[in-house]
This record gives sequence, C-alpha cells and structure tokens, in this order.
Amino acid sequence: MKASIIATFFALFLTCTYATKEATKKNKKAKLYVPELDCDIKAGKIINPEFIAKCPPGCQDIKYRVYGTDIYASFSSVCSAAIHSGTIDNSGGKILVQKVAGQSGYRGSFSNGIRSLSLPRWRESFIVSEGKPKKGVTYPSTLEYSSSKSSPVKAESKKSAQDIKVTRNTDISNASEKSPEQADALRKEYQTSPGPVPATQVTTTMLKPTTTPEPISTTPKPTTFPATTSTTTTITAAKPRSAVHRVRDIGPSSVHPVYSAVAAAASSFSSKEELNPKPLEPVSQGNPNCKVDLSFLIDGSWSIGKRRFQIQKQFLSDVAQALDVGVAGPLMGIVQYGDDPSTEFNLKTHANSRDVKNAIEKIPQKGGRSNVGKALSFVNKNFFLDTNGNRGGAPNVAIVLVDGWPTDKVEEASRLARESGINIFFVTIEGADENEKQNVIEPNFVDKAVCRTNGFYSINVPSWFNLRKVVQTLVKRVCDTDRLACSKTCLNSADIGIVIDGSSSVGTGNFRTILQFVANISKEFEISDTDTRIGAVQYTYEQRLEFGFDKHSTKQDVLNAIKRINYWSGGTSTGAAINYASEQLFSKSKPNKRKIMILITDGRSYDDVRVPAMTAHQNGVIAYSVGIAWAAQDELESIATDPDKEHSFFVDEFDHLYRFVPRIIQNICTEFNSQPRN
Repeated sequence: MKASIIATFFALFLTCTYATKEATKKNKKAKLYVPELDCDIKAGKIINPEFIAKCPPGCQDIKYRVYGTDIYASFSSVCSAAIHSGTIDNSGGKILVQKVAGQSGYRGSFSNGIRSLSLPRWRESFIVSEGKPKKGVTYPSTLEYSSSKSSPVKAESKKSAQDIKVTRNTDISNASEKSPEQADALRKEYQTSPGPVPATQVTTTMLKPTTTPEPISTTPKPTTFPATTSTTTTITAAKPRSAVHRVRDIGPSSVHPVYSAVAAAASSFSSKEELNPKPLEPVSQGNPNCKVDLSFLIDGSWSIGKRRFQIQKQFLSDVAQALDVGVAGPLMGIVQYGDDPSTEFNLKTHANSRDVKNAIEKIPQKGGRSNVGKALSFVNKNFFLDTNGNRGGAPNVAIVLVDGWPTDKVEEASRLARESGINIFFVTIEGADENEKQNVIEPNFVDKAVCRTNGFYSINVPSWFNLRKVVQTLVKRVCDTDRLACSKTCLNSADIGIVIDGSSSVGTGNFRTILQFVANISKEFEISDTDTRIGAVQYTYEQRLEFGFDKHSTKQDVLNAIKRINYWSGGTSTGAAINYASEQLFSKSKPNKRKIMILITDGRSYDDVRVPAMTAHQNGVIAYSVGIAWAAQDELESIATDPDKEHSFFVDEFDHLYRFVPRIIQNICTEFNSQPRN
C-alpha cells in the first residue's frame, strides 16, 4: 500500500514537472516573435541597432551584394553576409545582427559560395552571429526601416487607432484616412497646441508631410523665457590668449521669439473648416548649382566669449543666406562643440535659409573647451546619416570654425572623416601668436585635418571682426563640387566607357550575356551627373556610340539603356574601336574624373590594337580588357594598362563572365585608394 502511494505521488510529480516545462516553453516561444527579412534588405535600411531575424532560403544569389569580411559595410545584404560569414547556409535561418562603427577598410573575400567585395570605407558596419538571444536582452518583434517604403515586417504589426500618437504633420495630413470623428478630434488637438509654427511646416502639414516632429500634448503649456543673465567677466586658463583679448566679456543674453503669421492663421482654423490657407510668399527651393550637405562645427567654448559667439552666429546666418538653402540645393545643419559636441539641428530640420537663420538666432552657447577632434569624430559617426537627411548623391562637407586652436588632437579623427567621404574645411580666427604657440597641442593642426593642403580647404581670419569678409569666399569654395576631392570614392568618381564587340562570332545569345555582364558592373557604381557616369560603344568593322557619358544620369536609366542595345554583327576592328571610344567618349570626360575603359571581345582583331591602346593610356585612360573564347592573349595584354595581370582577363565561356565583376570592381577601388592624399 505504501509503495503504491509513493508510486502514485512520483507519477503525479513527473506529470506536473513535464506540464510546467511545456507551459514554460510555450510562454518563451510566445514572448519572442522573430521577424523575417528579404534577401535584398541591407543593414543600413534597418534602424534597430541590434536584432534577431530570420533569413529565407536562396540568398546566395550574386545580385545580393556583400562588402567586407567578418565586419560588413551596412549597405551589404544582411542575409548574404550571414551566409558569407558561415552563420547560416543557403537554406536560411535565424541570425543575430549588431550594428557597429564604420570601418576605414573592408576586405573582400570568397567564402561559402559568396564573393564579398572590398571597400575603402563606410560610415556604419554590422556583424552577424548565430540567432541566439543574449541573456537579459529584449529583441524587437518588428523592425524599423529607414525607407519610406512599407516593409513586410511592418505590415504585420499595424497599430490600432487607439495607439496612434498625435503629431503636427503626420496625423493632420492623414486625417482624411480616419473616421470623421477621429479627424475632427485630431484637428481640435492641433488647434490647442501652443507655440509658433514655421511657415514651411504649415505648408507641408497641409500638402505632404516630410518630417515627424515630437508628439504634441493636448494640454497647452505656457510660454516661458529664460531669465536674463547677469553681466560677468571670465578669465579662462584653458586657452590663454594675448593681452589684447585674453579677458572675454560675457554679456547679457536675451531671447527674441519670432511668431509666424502663418502659425497664427493655422491656429484659428475651425475643425469643421477645410485647411485652405492663403497663398504664402514663394520659398526658394535652393541653389541647384550648389547641391551639397553641410555640417557647420561651431566653437562654443568659454574662451570665445559671448560677444564673439554672437559674431559667429551672425556669420552663419550670412552664409545660410548666401548659400540659398533648399531641397534642390544646399542643406545645412549645425553641431556646437565644447567639452562634448551636440547637434543643434540636422540637415532635414530646415528647408530654406529663412528658417535656418531663425534657428541659428536661438542657439545658446554651451561653454567648455575647444575639443575639435571629438567634434569631428561625432560628425563622422552621427551627422551624415540617412535618418538625419543625408541625400547620398550630394557631397558631404564639414566646416570647422575655431577660435585660436583646438584643445585636443584632430589628426586621427580627421583622417577617418575624410575616408568616409567628408570634405573638411577649417576657418580659423585669431590664431596663436609667437608667445602662445607653446600652448598649441597639435602644431599644424589645419594641414593635418583638411581634405587637401593646397590652401583651398583652409581660411585664416586675423580678427573676428573680419569674419564677414570671407562669407562669399567660403560659399564659392563649398559650392565648387568639382573640387571637393574627399567626396570622391572608387564608386562615384569615374567616367567608365564600355567598348563591346558586336562581331558575327559573338551571336545573339552571347551578346545578351555580355550586356548582362556590363549591367552587373554598372550596378556597383553610384551613378549621377556628379558621380560616376557610364557610356557605351559597340563595334564591328564600324563603330556606333550607343550612349555618351552625359546621356543618362541615374543608375536605372543606364541599366535600361544597356538592355536596349541591339546586336550589330560584322567583323572585328578592335583598334579602330579604341580610337573611336577615345574621340567620342573620353575626349568629353570631365577633368576631375578618372577615365576607365572596359573592352570586351571574343576574337583577334583585324587591325592593330597596340598604337590606339598606347595613345589611350597616354591620355590618362585606364584600360581593362576582357577576352572570351577566341580572344588573343597578346592583344588583351596590349590593350590593358600596366600591370597587365591586374587589367586583363580571359574566360573560355561567355556564361563565366560574371566571375570577373568583383575582381574588376576590387581592382578599380584598389587603384583609387593607392593615390596620395595631396
């Protein structure tokens, strides 16, 4: 009897234990939903800094590009990088992704069936590991994407109407999509929100939202103004100055709020009325001849003093006016530095010079030392992000204003910023005199920091009161995009002429394979009027310009043009084709562009190739030769730029052409990055 009771109790204990474990498993499973990714999703498009996701099968395809080894550039395909790293195979699976800082060099390699490409630098990286949650870490069940396009992950978790947060722009502009009661409530809530609204914001609210500002409380808050500070005199020991201006005055600070007439009009709307404001005065879309993304690093250190800080702000306002800020031209943001840097406003905050000037007027001085090196590191890692309004095709420019000299070192931070494609300008005011040079931490800091040491990137102003005189000089240099050398990378700085053999021996099917090879190469480059440009020539006995460098200014247009090239058929006069490409393509190349010719042929030429190739080399054309099937090795080497082994390729079958794409891109980048800085 006793044994029976013990056995029964033990059986119940095992049953309860098993049930508890099963319930725990179910609860754990219910807690973590793993979002799914597409093969083409790049890490840079996902805002989350760390996440677990599931990759589908089939991401080993060559069209899903990967850059780097172990640490990958953020515009790599997440799932293809996971296969390359060995975390998953081509059948897919769960992965853990962690965002890390950008690298100064990404090494290409071939691993697990994927060829990753080399890259000199990028602003953000990521690493991939097995998709196991870390202890104590909560991972998102849905991912946030920086693209405006809706993703499958977001579509699975739409918020209910009760969860929607009210914002000035998004909710009013979307009021028509809600019920009449909801729309009416939102308009009323917008009416009760305090504070002035810039004219541009009201305009975008009524037409199409461009930004999402902070949520607005339904309870009006009283407007408060900072108390007037008392006049004091400060002597700073951090950066001793000459006797003339060693002691800086710190005067009273006053704030003058600017109320927009448009905001007042907006607040008077009835919830039942249509939002049809009176026409506003036209706002400039910006100077289209100066399409740059600008970051001004302003000196907020105590050594500058209140008066000179105001002069600095007036200088920035004058520059904003002269630039003609706008969405079709230059965009401008400001970072203030002292002990630590902080963003005053970013590129997408203000879309015209008027709003920029109003924002500048309200910037308070933060104080501290002049840590320029720390500020440059901050800008490199945080400012020029897509989420902050960086436009990609526009050159990135950082203009550093320094009162005297930095209180930390700038060389390493500047080097990393330059390698990220940031053009660094320095405007130094009232530099050290002979007695003060011993206090300078890093002599010749300007030459160590700027993009080039040819004087173009540095302006020295002897006195703060002369600062306004250099406004036009600075604006002219910043807008001279052809001379912004640090914007140039191996992917956006070339004129590439493709010379295609259209002879009878190629055949229609193989000709389409060649065009696919050409398209795959073109996809790797950043294509626009100011970036890489593509042109194409087809030849037989004769030659035909398919399209020139100035014909197509977007990548999609170039790819469409390649697809439309019709097979010609005929003989093989490669020498004449090189001469024709030199005259019709490369003679019209821009002076600041690298000239690259990629010639593809399947046989021996009927004419001499050596003299035309030599002439092209002497005119600065870097020539790559790609031979297939019956192409002659000696001719390929004569066409190619030295060293031949790096610039000539041969494959026995047309279907194997795709293998050369990563090698050609890697060689182009290696050559570009080997160029000296100055």
